[in-house]
Amino acid sequence: MLEDKIIGENVKRVLNEIAAGNNLGEKITLVAATKTVPPETVNFAISCGIRTVAENRVQEFREKYDIIKGAEQQFIGHLQTNKVKYLVGKVTLIQSVDSYKLAEEISAFAVKRGITQDILIEVNIGGELSKSGFTHENAAEAARKIAALPSLSVKGLMAMLPKTDDEVVREKLCRDMRALYDGLKNEGLPFEHLSIGMSADYKTAIRNGSNMIRLGSTIFGKRY
Repeated sequence: MLEDKIIGENVKRVLNEIAAGNNLGEKITLVAATKTVPPETVNFAISCGIRTVAENRVQEFREKYDIIKGAEQQFIGHLQTNKVKYLVGKVTLIQSVDSYKLAEEISAFAVKRGITQDILIEVNIGGELSKSGFTHENAAEAARKIAALPSLSVKGLMAMLPKTDDEVVREKLCRDMRALYDGLKNEGLPFEHLSIGMSADYKTAIRNGSNMIRLGSTIFGKRY
């Protein structure tokens, strides 16, 4: 199929682009954002080299979970506390922890299930009213507080860059996130992932410290 051929070429191109790592020489984790992508298409992308996939919606995650094979499954969308139970222990990473209340709920379910759930702290780096997440100013304190909760492991930070054509602004926000990440890692938090960069801005992100990118349309084409 033509669509399969294009997806295969897209995966190969992106893997080649990120093979050298970020500007700090760190390995980059490619996360395929699979919102609205049929599970058979996701599985084809996995056969082409994708090793990590992620959903934005809990219902869609639940529908695909048992069908998708051969890749880590993560969650990257806004998460309501009453849907935490569907993810804890099933996804390898919840990237979008945007409040202490949500972290407490994830912790409670992880304790109940006898597991440790890996998470990222979501930072609203652009201070946008339309986006959730901790502010840049209070993210460090929030990360420390959340890291003290039982059965959670805070593996890093996640952010979405504002939609802007101003490359200087995007670069500065990435560097601000990297400085925040490095500061908390140096304090002893078990950080591994700085998740910044989507299809429109991932090249900027990896030039400025990101080591995890979340790509949807770059791999699967326009879907909506």
